[in-house]
Amino acid sequence: MRELITQTWAWWFSGAMIAGIMFFLLYFGQSFGFSSNLRTICAAAGLGKKTKFFDFKWKTQIWNLIFLVGAIIGGFIAKQFMSTDLPVQISADTISDLAKLGIAAPASLQPAELFSLDAIFSVKGFLVLAMGGLMVGFGSRYAGGCTSGHAISGLSDLQVPSLIAVIGFFIGGLAMTFFILPLIF
Repeated sequence: MRELITQTWAWWFSGAMIAGIMFFLLYFGQSFGFSSNLRTICAAAGLGKKTKFFDFKWKTQIWNLIFLVGAIIGGFIAKQFMSTDLPVQISADTISDLAKLGIAAPASLQPAELFSLDAIFSVKGFLVLAMGGLMVGFGSRYAGGCTSGHAISGLSDLQVPSLIAVIGFFIGGLAMTFFILPLIF
């Protein structure tokens, strides 16, 4: 069974699973979004008494909190019991592009120059992560949802604001990749 789970699966399997979940959520009148869990947690903690944004019926979102807990537990199980020590398989072109920025091919999931403890506790690394986190948090609030909510749920509902948000996410990703990251490294 472990070999079946840890092998590389066809690309379409994930799409079919996401589509199935989206049909299920749409049928029950729900929408998917990971960043909405923070709002739900804040509402459950009683912040709705102080801020109108958190004043809503948070108990209708318990299923989303269960999804959050499942994602954390699933990540732990995958790391502890299903991961290997083999390096990540990425293309030679990507390795070349990373080398031009002074980033070695990742030995694990992320490049150590960006995500190791040494990088995080350096001034440059801390500023990059802090600014990135601030931009993601601001962008999620400004856009009314995160990338998963807009790209998966919003586009499934054929919402024009989600299409605009997803286009903005891609433009931001391209700007980071081709303009900002080369300036930093």
